[in-house]
Amino acid sequence: MDHKRRRSRALALTVVIVLAGLLAATPAVADRDAASEVVWGACPKDVTAAAPDLDVQCGTVRVPLDYAEPDGARINLMVSRLASDKPKKRRGVLLLNPGGPGGSALTMPATLVDLGIPSKVLDSYDLIGMDTRGFGRSAPIDCKFTVGQDYIGNIPPYAVDDAAVLAQAKIAKDVADQCAANDVDGRMAHITTANTARDLDRIRAALGEKKASFFGLSYGSALGAAYASMFPDTTDRILIDSNLGDTALDPAGIRRYALGMEQTFPDFAKWAAARHSSYGLGRTAREVRQTYFTLAQRLDEKPAYGLDGRQFRSVAFGSLFGERRYGQLAQLWEGIKDEDQPAVERLAAKLQTPSPSAEGASYSNSWSVFLTVTCNDVKWPSDVQTYQKNVAADRHRYPLFGAAAANILPCAFWRFGQSEPQVPINDEGPSNILIMQNRRDPVTPLLGGELFREKFPNRSRLVSVDGSGHGVYVFGRNACALNVGTEWLADGVMPKKDVTCRHD
Repeated sequence: MDHKRRRSRALALTVVIVLAGLLAATPAVADRDAASEVVWGACPKDVTAAAPDLDVQCGTVRVPLDYAEPDGARINLMVSRLASDKPKKRRGVLLLNPGGPGGSALTMPATLVDLGIPSKVLDSYDLIGMDTRGFGRSAPIDCKFTVGQDYIGNIPPYAVDDAAVLAQAKIAKDVADQCAANDVDGRMAHITTANTARDLDRIRAALGEKKASFFGLSYGSALGAAYASMFPDTTDRILIDSNLGDTALDPAGIRRYALGMEQTFPDFAKWAAARHSSYGLGRTAREVRQTYFTLAQRLDEKPAYGLDGRQFRSVAFGSLFGERRYGQLAQLWEGIKDEDQPAVERLAAKLQTPSPSAEGASYSNSWSVFLTVTCNDVKWPSDVQTYQKNVAADRHRYPLFGAAAANILPCAFWRFGQSEPQVPINDEGPSNILIMQNRRDPVTPLLGGELFREKFPNRSRLVSVDGSGHGVYVFGRNACALNVGTEWLADGVMPKKDVTCRHD
């Protein structure tokens, strides 16, 4: 790359009809009310630090807090831009979302450059990142999570029995109450996927574009599906990756974490078995799988070095997101097996999701947005017995992680309820949705991509990749997938039929 904005630093991966009249009216409202342009200026220092050699600019877009009251309270959304420097090749804007909900895309343009996104995509689009409503610098919400409370994040903890589900229910209720108590300005009820999709169209209009393209991963797939469904006439080229299979992260979507781990774990097991003489975790994939159960049970019975069975399983789940994490996971297991306290403490601290500080850190905001969007989008079962039944069923069906993924979340006790129905899938519109999916993904298994293909039979094509981990286009390494995705975004070539990409 010969342009200053494309200099690559070290490759690093930073790692989701009742109101149909309102939805249909939204595009016109967005075009009328949004500012005619965004005033671009310097980005905050942390955003600039992520891309010191790129000309990334930032600005704000003002949107209604409640779209049902467009003349009411407003909030500011921060957006970032890495502009195309080829006016004759520029097609428009590519809106970005890395997932979550509760993940920032302000630095995503820089991340994509670092990962080697093809120049023809950079030439074709201004890459537009953003903090979605409620997160970061876009009217943030905060449940005020702290280190001292017994809440280890939004991935449900493993439940060894019914009593563990009941104990987690108390923690979940306390968290729901805590979030409600910290909703001091009434924002939380309006942090939804539907409103974020409306925000995307406001941003499009504020940028002076008749249409906008979109690239989103993980929860970003749900947002992209909602965006394409609500605004078929103002969306251009859509690429959704590592897919939830619906326009919200619902209980079924979280329970699919267990399916994803069962399908992806064999890749790690084969990797570890091939390195048995180094780590001693088992000579075959079956033996490595048994090592997982043996260590998990040991830590269930007697936690060691600050690590218990539920944390052990959660770390294993998170370490399947990409092969680059396999070595540290194997080291951790080796340390537990050999009772190497310094190694276990060091690796556990590195592999576990960081906790918020006592003063409140970015993870507190991120966890808060995840819960608020997830709990607001759909109605969750409120009786503990439902979760106990699901945990028992999934513990048997998916032994690795089923009793975690089916466990109870604060959504069961959420105070805000649904402000509107979940965004319905709309297959009436242009054939402009490319679905990309690894066949083995721990958090969004292949089934999610297949579900979207079924729900968008006329508007989509599915690209399934014989690959492992979370993230396909640019974030993965498959040449076939990269080429198909680039041909779609840069050249507008939609595959005539579904594509299967072989492992390479």
